[in-house]
Amino acid sequence: MTTDGTVDAGDLILISVDDHICEPADMFADHVPAAYRDRAPRVDTDPNGYQQWWYGEAMGRNLGLNAVAGKPPEMFNVNPSTYAEMRPGCYDVDERVRDMSAGGQLAGLNFPNWPGFAGQVLSEGPDRDVNLVMIRAYNDWHVDEWCAAYPDRFIPCGIIPLWDADLAAAEVRRLAAKGVRAITFSENPAALGVPSIHSGFWDPLFAACSDEGVVLCCHIGSSSKGMNTSIDAPQSVPMTLSPVSTMYTLTDLLWSDLWHRFPALKFALSEGDIGWIPYLLQRADHVQRRHHGWTGHRFPAGMTSASDVFRAHMLCCFIDDPVGVGLLDHFDVDNVMWESDFPHSDSSWPEAPESLAAQFAGVDPDIIARITHRNAMAHFDFDPFAIRPQEQCTAAALRAEAGDVDTVTRVGRAPDETDREFFRELSTRALRGRKK
Repeated sequence: MTTDGTVDAGDLILISVDDHICEPADMFADHVPAAYRDRAPRVDTDPNGYQQWWYGEAMGRNLGLNAVAGKPPEMFNVNPSTYAEMRPGCYDVDERVRDMSAGGQLAGLNFPNWPGFAGQVLSEGPDRDVNLVMIRAYNDWHVDEWCAAYPDRFIPCGIIPLWDADLAAAEVRRLAAKGVRAITFSENPAALGVPSIHSGFWDPLFAACSDEGVVLCCHIGSSSKGMNTSIDAPQSVPMTLSPVSTMYTLTDLLWSDLWHRFPALKFALSEGDIGWIPYLLQRADHVQRRHHGWTGHRFPAGMTSASDVFRAHMLCCFIDDPVGVGLLDHFDVDNVMWESDFPHSDSSWPEAPESLAAQFAGVDPDIIARITHRNAMAHFDFDPFAIRPQEQCTAAALRAEAGDVDTVTRVGRAPDETDREFFRELSTRALRGRKK
């Protein structure tokens, strides 16, 4: 930081706790046992020319807005895309690292794409033995192939079986033995047709995560439900309301009784931004003061408010949130982190260093360092500096290594009515699902 409080974008060290992989079509080839290969997920091209992942009869999540890095908004598509219509950094690990460097980003935690952000598609097959094989295959590909290719650039994040908490716990322990300290977990399991966090069903999983120091990351949209007001609402309505699902998640967690049983457990609120959190905590604390007599809620020993629970057990992050940065006094800044969301449509790539430098003007340099990289390193037991000298980890140093990368994506097509119609279909499906 300079004497006038401005921040040099090139000096920032950036570790994102929320990016995504548009998984390559051959990802299962080397990780599914021969006896199961005919039932492995696949990529098909439909009569419209769209490429789509399928797991048996279950359709994966489409690539559309999940693969638009480098495109101007006028070229964003909602329809399922093709690999030829996205930049290789979406699905090729070598090109991903080059793109990260070109955007000044040192490292990232990568969520799934086509299996759903909680990996839920792989739990939906009719044969649970096969499902478990595919979940383990996905994790082995993610950890041993994608992340292991550049251990200084990726924080591994596993997926779990969602129908059996004991199997989920076993997978957490298997992954922890590989050094994994994050799993993706649904923001609202009940919306996926499995028990809620209040049921006690998940206690074996929570115990395993607590024992192994594994963070449960609840990504926005991982309930397979969208936020909308009515079927005929304009498309901008559900897009604006998308963080509301994270508000639901935080509220559920604040009033959970988990903390009495698992005092070391940590959850991360992924891609929900942070500017709204102080108000929600204020409201929750008001509810406890005014209504504890009849609700009977009691916080764990040493805690007197929902805000105490939040500060002790929850991590949060933001892409671009100047409102949230202005409210950092309301947070334990050791639990606030930055995210890029590459290659999704909300991503700040490749201009994140400049965007953050503007938002952090006047913020204490130590707080900036904690939010941009130190907190992620601590919470996910990740030390890129053990592999790569710290002076080579700044945005300026990384960009110097990738000066030949064209950050403009020069393939794709302009959106048309088919994109808007596809989004309306998705929104209608999500709204009707909530009313069941």
